[in-house]
Amino acid sequence: MHDIDDSVVPGSVYLVDVQEKTTVAHAENNSAIVLSPTPSNDINDPLNWSRGRKFLQIVCVMIYTSAIGIGTTVLYSILQPISDDTGIPLATLNAGTGYMFLFLGWGALINQPLALTFGKRPIYLISVIGNTALCLLTPYIRTEGQWIASKIVQGYLCTPVESLCEVSIADVFFAHERGTYIGIYTLFLFGSNYFAPLIAGFIYDGQGWHWVMYWAAIINFGSLIVLFLFMEETNFVRNTSEATEAVHFSTKQGTEKDDKVSTTSSPVSSGELIGIPKSYLQRLALFGGRYASNKLLLTMTYRPIILLRFPVIFWAGFQYGTCLVWYNVLNATCSLILSEQPYNFRASFVGLTYLGPLIGMFIGTFYSGWVGDRFAVRYARRTGGIREPEHRLWLMVVSLLLCPASLILWGVGASKGISWVGLVFGMGIISCSTGIGSSLSISYALDSYKDMSGEVMMAVILVRNTLSFAIGYGITPWLHMGYQNTFISAGFVGLAITMTFLIVIKWGKSWRIASRKRYWGYVADGTLGH
Repeated sequence: MHDIDDSVVPGSVYLVDVQEKTTVAHAENNSAIVLSPTPSNDINDPLNWSRGRKFLQIVCVMIYTSAIGIGTTVLYSILQPISDDTGIPLATLNAGTGYMFLFLGWGALINQPLALTFGKRPIYLISVIGNTALCLLTPYIRTEGQWIASKIVQGYLCTPVESLCEVSIADVFFAHERGTYIGIYTLFLFGSNYFAPLIAGFIYDGQGWHWVMYWAAIINFGSLIVLFLFMEETNFVRNTSEATEAVHFSTKQGTEKDDKVSTTSSPVSSGELIGIPKSYLQRLALFGGRYASNKLLLTMTYRPIILLRFPVIFWAGFQYGTCLVWYNVLNATCSLILSEQPYNFRASFVGLTYLGPLIGMFIGTFYSGWVGDRFAVRYARRTGGIREPEHRLWLMVVSLLLCPASLILWGVGASKGISWVGLVFGMGIISCSTGIGSSLSISYALDSYKDMSGEVMMAVILVRNTLSFAIGYGITPWLHMGYQNTFISAGFVGLAITMTFLIVIKWGKSWRIASRKRYWGYVADGTLGH
């Protein structure tokens, strides 16, 4: 990698060519948009792929996300039947799912470095094979130890769904479009978790809980075939980083000193690509090469923990984790509330109520993704063409209302016995707020430290899943306060945590400036140029 200028501010990217720089590479469909990162002149560079090829790749990532999401969460609505059949206490079943979520995060310290070193494609395929096997194994579990062990192994094998998919998106898409696809990923990640109990209720009513797991295995096996045939490797070693692409840029406001921000220093035009395109059979190879040294492989197993010293990364993980907490609280109380008086819903009807969260998640991820990308570009035009990662966080203003209002509507409404329509509406708003916070948190972390996206996402997920695991032990005691008091307090906690985005908007750039020398030092050590 070229010499790195450690005075460059990580994440501050020259995105809109308002100064009409003639040497920068621009988007084909918008001559004002600067391509960041800079695509190489290698024809096999994922950034140079055709739109159709990129679309197929994102479809494969979403198929993987859905299959793993269904396989890991389909049993949420059938835990009581599993307990009745196996004799395993419900508390143990819930503890097992808690351990699974914990290892979905911490397992990345092993899986993610392997994926960044030897290739993402084989790790994805191994993950789906493992999930298929464990779904088939679940109906034969009879002891508490077997259950806990199976959930730990499942969590470890399925870690790519939490931290690798976002990196695959960053491999293929540019800064001005990345948020849209992160939003789509968030939709499928949480959407599959909402869809799973929806179908599980009907399968249980018709075929029993064993077939709930068998159908999950069938879905995963089908996805394995599709991924083997169509998912490509997106690892690509770049000789540049945001720092090496930086140029001097004077701010138009005249109130700040000259900063160096990241932009491209040389054009890449169509027709100049070199190399031989990989054949279809070459794309199917499980191992297409090695992308990191043994030393870097070892470093990547512990550096995500060190990266938590960066306030930007810790905040993104904490905010993302808080969104997952409200998702878990909803899951923990939905069946309890709707299966009791005055609603008395069957399992299949409880599953149908998850249509509300599905719709809410779609709205939230569309707003934070597609709308967010256009908001970032428009904001960059107002700031001399520079896109700061904090710009996108202004969209969280909506969550200041949605998060507390939805939690209070759900809890107080349940305690007062309001119409089920009101509760489903509340579920939808909780989901919408979750989608907004999750998508924006991921995008903020990736935008801030793009050149270490793999390790950054590991750090974010460590915080997210550890917080989720810890709060899992507090949900039941919290509910002893009663639905009304529990969710009123949850609403104000949610409001307070969401409001921290204002602190990040104010101080986020100064945090990134303070971290730049250490960050660029890590990048110079040989981190993959994702």
